Amino acid sequence: MTSLLRTQGLGKRYGRHPALSDCTLDIPAGHVVGLVGPNGAGKTTLLHLAVGQLTPTTGDITVLGGSPDAGPAQLARVGFVAQDTPTYAGLSVAEHLRFGARLNPGWDDALARGRVERLGLDPARRAAKLSGGQRAQLALTLGVAKRPELLILDEPVAALDPLARREFMQDLMEATAEHELSVLLSSHLVSDLERTCDYVIVLADSRVQVEGEVEGLLATHHRLTGPRRDPATLPAGQHVVSASHTDRQSTLIVRTRDPIHDPAWTVGQISLEDLILAYMRKPAPEDRRPVLEVLR
Repeated sequence: MTSLLRTQGLGKRYGRHPALSDCTLDIPAGHVVGLVGPNGAGKTTLLHLAVGQLTPTTGDITVLGGSPDAGPAQLARVGFVAQDTPTYAGLSVAEHLRFGARLNPGWDDALARGRVERLGLDPARRAAKLSGGQRAQLALTLGVAKRPELLILDEPVAALDPLARREFMQDLMEATAEHELSVLLSSHLVSDLERTCDYVIVLADSRVQVEGEVEGLLATHHRLTGPRRDPATLPAGQHVVSASHTDRQSTLIVRTRDPIHDPAWTVGQISLEDLILAYMRKPAPEDRRPVLEVLR
């Protein structure tokens, strides 16, 4: 099966500043992928590389088996909704649809008009007069009606209120199922990813910290609570992702495929939010361990 996104040693620098470093990924198609990390981690840079708006400084990237800058045929396979759900303030909803039809050879006008009607968007209303949620839905309509194989969204709901955000994400999931889209979604809102994504990539400090299918990641990560202990004394197969300590107690997030038999530990499950925050947290010097290999 063609990879949704494949990178090898991918990097992007702006002068001396690394926006993305040594990024190696191989994501199978057919997933809803959550790309998460703190501001400045490199999420937008990776997405702009994936749609051909940036050129790598180092390494290679392919999207759906093709180079992002391969030309119109490649562009037609990928839909992109950039940050702030961009629309043209002076254009009406109907003019946006006509603009989309002119730019995209695979445009599905019936789909676009059907979504606009179902969402209750007035075709004559200009984008400047729409609410934030309505503009986001219009941008999603333009992305879906292009009929792409992959839909890439960069922080599409960051500026929306909780209700509008939930409605947008629900509509995105319905469109994904109905049109068999693969999705790559950047967000710092972990609750949205928990409800929608089956694959996750965590970026921090311009590097991939972990990636894999959510089910597999959660099955191999555990919270250990017990008497205070130096994380370096754990068995070799138990990789410490994060650690916190009080005078008497240690709480560790560890990754392991092996059973944990030490009776001193209370072993608990973690949520996707716990996992993401553990990889985003910068450990104290005494807790640092070698970089973890990617889970598949």
